Amino acid sequence: MSLIGALVGIRASVGAGAWLAPRLVGQVFGLDAAANPQLPYVGRLFGVRDVALAAGLQLSSGESRRLWLRLGIACDAADTIAGLLAGRNREISKVSTVLVTAPALLGIGLGVAALQRGDESAPAARG
Repeated sequence: MSLIGALVGIRASVGAGAWLAPRLVGQVFGLDAAANPQLPYVGRLFGVRDVALAAGLQLSSGESRRLWLRLGIACDAADTIAGLLAGRNREISKVSTVLVTAPALLGIGLGVAALQRGDESAPAARG
């Protein structure tokens, strides 16, 4: 699987999961869904963003794909900072801090690697 294919698959899966089952996905990330009635709303906002990033990456090529990669990296960097701030402010547990920042760091790494490798020109593998 290409780096682009991996990014599309991860973003689409996590995003669709967060939209369809936001409480479950929140629990996977160690968040207390029962204590936070706003979690489904916020989870769905996050989910649709990741689905849109996956679709843009899947359906683009060349310079447009480079833009989608950079937008994804920017979102993942913001997610990383948000996770670290929430952990530092004790809004989430240490375990949740790791669970929410690790995927964002993975997204940054895959996006940067795809840009460096020049994967933005090749079409993403379709299943």
